Amino acid sequence: MSIIDLFLLQIKIITLFGGLTIVVLSLVWLERRVLGKIQRRIGPNRVGPQGLLQSLADGIKLLVKEDIIPESADKWIYWLAPIIVFVPPFVIWITIPIASDNSVLAVNNMHLGLLFVIALTVVSITGLVMAGWGSANKYAILGGLRSTAQLISYEIPIIMVAISVLIICQTTDLKEIVDKQNIIPYAIYLPLGLLLFFIAGIAEVGRIPFDIYHAESEIVGGPFVEYSGAHWSVFYLAEYIQTFTIAVLITLLFLGGWHIPFISLQENIILGFFITIIKSYGVVLIIFWFRGTFPRMRIDQLMSFAWKVLIPLSFANVIFSSIVIFYDIPLLVLSIINILVTVLIGYVLYNKFTTPAIIDAEEMLRKARNYKLPEGI
Repeated sequence: MSIIDLFLLQIKIITLFGGLTIVVLSLVWLERRVLGKIQRRIGPNRVGPQGLLQSLADGIKLLVKEDIIPESADKWIYWLAPIIVFVPPFVIWITIPIASDNSVLAVNNMHLGLLFVIALTVVSITGLVMAGWGSANKYAILGGLRSTAQLISYEIPIIMVAISVLIICQTTDLKEIVDKQNIIPYAIYLPLGLLLFFIAGIAEVGRIPFDIYHAESEIVGGPFVEYSGAHWSVFYLAEYIQTFTIAVLITLLFLGGWHIPFISLQENIILGFFITIIKSYGVVLIIFWFRGTFPRMRIDQLMSFAWKVLIPLSFANVIFSSIVIFYDIPLLVLSIINILVTVLIGYVLYNKFTTPAIIDAEEMLRKARNYKLPEGI
């Protein structure tokens, strides 16, 4: 590699880091505004026009805040944990394409790009365990163990759904996967896979309703309880980068990336970039909507949902995709199977969660009808 190539590579990496930082600031502002609308509040509106500089002000506050290290903490593990959590979500962006021309909008395109992304996302689990252990705090250790159990469980559906996509498109190159969706996105053929990837992705990031290892009301902030200032902000930064990463991966794997569904357009880098960003921010808005709508799950509900629902369905999705490709069956059949299974599972889960409440309501109504006022009233 020549000096010029090395210099250009450094420029791309610095630009990538700056771009992701801007994305994080925009996501923090957007989440506050969206949650404000859902909860009938205003949201940030004082610092800068429409509160746009509020996220920047909060970031500066965290950087200058006093950083306290527990006396009994393992200093090396305590300092290294935020780096282990932050570096993998940043490194995987080296190979994630945002438009058709990877030489411009990606640091380095890899033929095994999807496998590289999935492999590196697992590394962050180690950082969470190190954060809990290095803090020398029983609540932090408990949060670290919870995070390990949760993230390993929900990583399995993500991997299996990715395998389903690989079976359909026969490649691990993210750019080729997107180009094969130039007319029909894989969300049409794999709606069940899209749903599984979306739910498992939210759990992988640790956002509501799957933020069980944070669970401030139960374990006082999870593995981050002893972190403050700049160290805590690194965990915060990694969470939002991972959130945007999940949204972009959903866009690339299921929504056609920089292509417009059912419309064939001449490839344009700038247009493709904005199409990908708009789709990704749309997915992010749905994730924020989930946070403002659903309550936190209990740890038993969270683990049962992973091992009894998501993992069996993800394996079934791989089997369906394999049969369709092996026997050269039209992909429309796979789409029909996915829709039928999704509707069936949704109906079963809906009845399971709503039946107890309906029974209780009917019992209360029966008692109210049979209730008689005491004599003399």
